[in-house]
Amino acid sequence: MIYVFLLFGFLLLVKGADYFVDGSSSIARSLRIPSLLIGLTIVAFGTSSPEAAVSVTASMEGQNGIAFGNIISSNIFNLLCVVGMSAFIKPLSVKKSILLKEFPFLILSSVLLLILCNDFVFQSSKSSILSLSDGLVFLMFFGIFIYYLVEVSINSRNKNRNLITNTNIELSNENSTYTESNISLSKSIFLSIIGILGIIIGGKLVVDCSSNIALSFGVSQKMIGLTIVSIGTSLPEFITSVVAASKGESDIALGNVIGSNIFNILFILGISSVINPISVDPSLFLDIFIMIVVTIIAYIFAIRRKDISKFEGVILIGSYILYMIYVILKN
Repeated sequence: MIYVFLLFGFLLLVKGADYFVDGSSSIARSLRIPSLLIGLTIVAFGTSSPEAAVSVTASMEGQNGIAFGNIISSNIFNLLCVVGMSAFIKPLSVKKSILLKEFPFLILSSVLLLILCNDFVFQSSKSSILSLSDGLVFLMFFGIFIYYLVEVSINSRNKNRNLITNTNIELSNENSTYTESNISLSKSIFLSIIGILGIIIGGKLVVDCSSNIALSFGVSQKMIGLTIVSIGTSLPEFITSVVAASKGESDIALGNVIGSNIFNILFILGISSVINPISVDPSLFLDIFIMIVVTIIAYIFAIRRKDISKFEGVILIGSYILYMIYVILKN
């Protein structure tokens, strides 16, 4: 029976992502907001809700291995597997604002995480803990990010009102029942809500079923956090970005990953460490460093030709396979 629920979870993920991308894209057109902004906010935060639920719950229960390992490995999965597969399906064009602002902010957030959790070096401590004060620092930076997005939204809507209206992109899917080019705002919101609910419920089913299967084989908590849980909670990002890329919505596909990773570090770890200080396993420092390197590599791919090609997508996917081999061997 557990395998039936697992398959049902995957079905909810796929259909939920399809509705969510159509609905959120239509909302962007109706409100004359750039698709990139929708990807960085509504889509990114919505698809990161499974990570939030898992890490916050794990933090409250003192399961630090899952709470922290889930975020690190999820971010690596997003950058390597999600961006890689999206680019493989259709090369991702990258806007100048992503290269100058959002991507550098993600790199800054990743470096900030390395600094705050490395008490061994910076505070000469015998243990490393993400404390209440560390959590507040994360939340402060998240507030700055949200303020920036609000400013961008206001400026873009004022300056590009007519331009955005005249350059709408047709997102219809020939196999979908929701193929109207002019979906009403209320219907778009309804589609988005149904979609995100399907993504969240489907993600939970996949994570729970996969974890139970893994536990039956005697897999450790940290191993589950770095592999099954992180991949499972990142399935919404994966499905949503892949569907968006296949529909030509590069802004949503890439904005979803960048926004999700920033949200994971600054908001989820911020809230989790405020609720209950997180003890950081020293063995995870290398994973944090890998996450930073991966972020920089993805940025280099994007900035070279203002896009991420199919070949670069294959490199990213291959790198994730190597990372998984490393994680399995290490644990």
